[in-house]
Amino acid sequence: MAKSTVSRLQNKPRKPYVDYPLYAHNTGRWAKRIRGKIHYFGPWDNPQGALERFNQDWPYLSQGRTPPPANAGDTCTLKTLCNSFLTSKRNKLNSKDLSERSFRDYFKTCEALIAHFSRDRRVDDLRPDDFEGLRSKLATRLGVVTLRNEINRCRVVFKFAHDQRLIDHPVNYGQSFNRPNAKSLRRARNDAGMIMFEAGELLHIIDAVDVQIRAMVLLGCNAGFGNTDVASLPQSAIDFESGWVSFPRPKTEIPRRVPLWTETVESLREAIAIRPQPVDPADADLCFLTSRGRRWVRVQPSKKNPGQVTPLDSLSQKFARLLKELDINGRKNFYALRHTFETIGGESRDQVAVNAIMGHVDSTMAGVYRERISDERLIAVVNTVHEWLFGDE
Repeated sequence: MAKSTVSRLQNKPRKPYVDYPLYAHNTGRWAKRIRGKIHYFGPWDNPQGALERFNQDWPYLSQGRTPPPANAGDTCTLKTLCNSFLTSKRNKLNSKDLSERSFRDYFKTCEALIAHFSRDRRVDDLRPDDFEGLRSKLATRLGVVTLRNEINRCRVVFKFAHDQRLIDHPVNYGQSFNRPNAKSLRRARNDAGMIMFEAGELLHIIDAVDVQIRAMVLLGCNAGFGNTDVASLPQSAIDFESGWVSFPRPKTEIPRRVPLWTETVESLREAIAIRPQPVDPADADLCFLTSRGRRWVRVQPSKKNPGQVTPLDSLSQKFARLLKELDINGRKNFYALRHTFETIGGESRDQVAVNAIMGHVDSTMAGVYRERISDERLIAVVNTVHEWLFGDE
């Protein structure tokens, strides 16, 4: 054996720590056997660099693929794509061109993509079988409707990569990364049952909650307001004397003008009277704040990733705990109040007025020409819901 080889073997290092994934090969490099073949990742004197190279190459080698070269610094990884995509969406959020709910959904989608493929996976290396595996994994934990929406968001993320010239060619999904068809959606909805509250359940909730949550629930019942609606509602939008609220839907900016029940107005007055002081001066006019003076639905700086933001919906979390305590089961959450209002409001037989209160986009020709809806029609809708909930009183 050559003298240099003997000397090197005598200085053969141990692993830097017990869980270090590589071993010291006799050639003076850190190595690991993957799929029956030995791969090398760096010299003995640089175990950290070898580990970083291993982490970069592992997603490819573990699947029998060729990893990118070590100097491929300008390659678009999933981390690069998600950071660029979320920065673009955050700019739209700041300019009011995107709702907080939509930003929150995109954020979670990016987290799921990185968790599945790894942050260092090259976007241009993704193949149809990768997306087939992703769809299978999503389908095991998501319902059909949620799966459809998640696939849509994934496609939006990867389309952004090509549109922004982060990759040279569009991502090839193959034929397996498809959205559930309409028949599957109808079957899932039939199997799952209704997403709405019955009158008795709502009265139970209204009697059990504190002043602030009661006012929010009544707004959901009375005006079809969702999570972001109540979290963004300014006091200036409410005319307490006449009992009307004029507040465009944050998601679509469709104007809404809704007559409020006496119970809703009284609860709003009580909630505003005990509202905590806002931490952010920009929230001074809001009707509702958490006990810490924050918006119920918001984005906040990320603790894990400086410079990034994390979406937070405290109302969904609190309401879910409430329903569990009250033993109200099924596919119900705070947003189910909109389903309830739409369903019961339709009994007024004035769907145009119901859509106006809900803030739905009306793309029909009639919607283009319609300039207003009378107060009497709007009042008739909310009275229909009030009678269903509280009876003939």
